[in-house]
Amino acid sequence: MNPEPSAVDTIIDAVSAVFMVVGALMSLGAAVGLLRFPDLMSRMHAATKPQVLGLFLLLASVGLQLRTWWVWPVLFVAWIFQVLTVPVSAHMVGRAGYRTKHLHKELLTTDELEAVVLKAADKKAAAKRAADEDDDGAA
Repeated sequence: MNPEPSAVDTIIDAVSAVFMVVGALMSLGAAVGLLRFPDLMSRMHAATKPQVLGLFLLLASVGLQLRTWWVWPVLFVAWIFQVLTVPVSAHMVGRAGYRTKHLHKELLTTDELEAVVLKAADKKAAAKRAADEDDDGAA
């Protein structure tokens, strides 16, 4: 015979269900943002911001439902991996998208990367001119 669920079990189940639904809705919102937003930067924002919190809520829900102590470190490692890798990958994709002009400049409110890109382009052009002058002098 199964024992009657206690009030604590009922509360844990309810919290777990809420976490599962909210986490799934956040992940769904990220997916909709990927489809709806017009450029790379907007899509990247939609994919990274709600996805990390949505995954956290889903992992917490799994941990609450399993009710074993050993699953929490595994879930924590999975979540920390996401927290550490998602911002780095979004940063690299954003810089690559900016440099390859896969964005709508009119949607940017602040363009902090423009000065860095122009400075790098100037350095590259100066290095190329110096190399061309060296080639002309050697001939």
